[in-house]
Amino acid sequence: MNTTSASNTIDNSPPRPVAVIDIGATSIRMQIAEIFGSGRIRKHDALTNGVSLGRDTFSNGSIGRSTIEESVRVLKSYQKILQEFGITDPKEIRVVATSGVREASNSLEFLDRVFIATGLQIELFNEAELHRVTYLGIQPFFDMHQELFCGRTLVCEVGGGTTEVLMLQKQDVTISRSFRLGSIRLRKALDAYDAPAAKTGRLLKSQVSHFVQQILTLVGDQPAQYFAMGGEIRYLIHHLGRNFQENNLPELSTSELREFTESILNLSPDRLAARLHLSQTEAEALGPALYVHLCIAEAIQSDRIFVADVNLRDGLIKEISQGFNWSETIQSQVIRSAEKLAEKYGIEGSHATHVAFLGCQIFDQLQSFLNIDPRHKMLLHLASLLHEVGQFVNVRSYHKHSLYLIRNSEFFGVDSNDLLLVALVARYHRRATPQPAHEGYSSLNRENRVLVAKLAAILRIAIALDVTRTQRIETIQCSVRKNELIIQVNNSSELAIENAEVEKSSQMLEDLFGVRVTLANVRYE
Repeated sequence: MNTTSASNTIDNSPPRPVAVIDIGATSIRMQIAEIFGSGRIRKHDALTNGVSLGRDTFSNGSIGRSTIEESVRVLKSYQKILQEFGITDPKEIRVVATSGVREASNSLEFLDRVFIATGLQIELFNEAELHRVTYLGIQPFFDMHQELFCGRTLVCEVGGGTTEVLMLQKQDVTISRSFRLGSIRLRKALDAYDAPAAKTGRLLKSQVSHFVQQILTLVGDQPAQYFAMGGEIRYLIHHLGRNFQENNLPELSTSELREFTESILNLSPDRLAARLHLSQTEAEALGPALYVHLCIAEAIQSDRIFVADVNLRDGLIKEISQGFNWSETIQSQVIRSAEKLAEKYGIEGSHATHVAFLGCQIFDQLQSFLNIDPRHKMLLHLASLLHEVGQFVNVRSYHKHSLYLIRNSEFFGVDSNDLLLVALVARYHRRATPQPAHEGYSSLNRENRVLVAKLAAILRIAIALDVTRTQRIETIQCSVRKNELIIQVNNSSELAIENAEVEKSSQMLEDLFGVRVTLANVRYE
């Protein structure tokens, strides 16, 4: 296989071979890559096999037996190639499935069949993960194309089942949403009308216009640059004779896109496949996908479309190279989304930010003692920023309102499971401790119930340390001696108020770990 390098940096460290497999609505794709010690990535050629899982799911609600077996056959063939590359460790192979599998009523049956046949563990990729990985994939373009990302940029990927939208303001994510607007889903809707091919354009317009209006309402009607992703828009770039080179972004005018789309829109998939030498699945997806791109580009008043040769697999490989940990850039985007939500509900930013700062100090210093995974610090940070949002509804029992508002909000990179944990930690920052019958908490497994209790206990102490809302306590030092957890504070002022509040708020942590919490004021003469 030929290889392409993501960087010209000289790196003599031995490469680590990895692979990602993307089970999409129209095909199953595999990307093999090598990751060097410096983090440099060298990709091998990608493999693609057309399997229309989306056609089954979006038409019948479930994946047909023959489609399941075809998927197994493809995955077994990929396994042979992985063995040739010496990639056999499950930690070096990541397999994800998107809407074509996720929305199927027999998705568990599909996952079990694949596991029995191949041993591969498939992750059902949710929208938040998809947005996070998409952002990782487009990051390399930020520095090389600063003019494109200096203002408002709409990043849009049209897939077989969904259209993913990221709105950026100077490289920062302001909006991330997923819409049930995909090329195969649209094709199935058109087939249901059983109308002549000549009416395809009119029917597509009726199907797409509502979603485009939703997108426009979300991102605003001010002009923005348009950054397009997806196999169909990449195909058009190749069809027009423009080539992708390393980190370049070929341009396509909106008028060119309109001209080509209108020329194929009323052709049947059979005629289109014959004319452009496409597979049946590719022909079915091409017109609807390009039409969605066209409608969105025109809606945001963009006369130029920048097309990226980047996909979900690129972002997944980057995640593997980072050890599956969220990068600092991703974390900053997640935090910024939470801060924006807090601002929306009129939260006092200085207090919430300082509580988060103190809570993270406690987390870092007591991580081993509390036996908490490092990745859970982000959940604590978010809960700290948002614990008072319920006051927007009513000051009375506002912690319960905080649970509701957080749980029913959306912000970049956080899926519904993690969002529930954040909401529960915020809910238990005051008043009652977790009870089995409480909303949301009752649905958790034991591991997550314990996690919520630990993080809420930390949050209560962090809030107590800033009870005066003056941020006068900055640096703290935590230590555990026998049955006592000592929080040392370097402060020349009296801490009577904080002492009383810590004593009252530390009961939850004391009950969990059997230690007494003491606040000590260390003064320097």
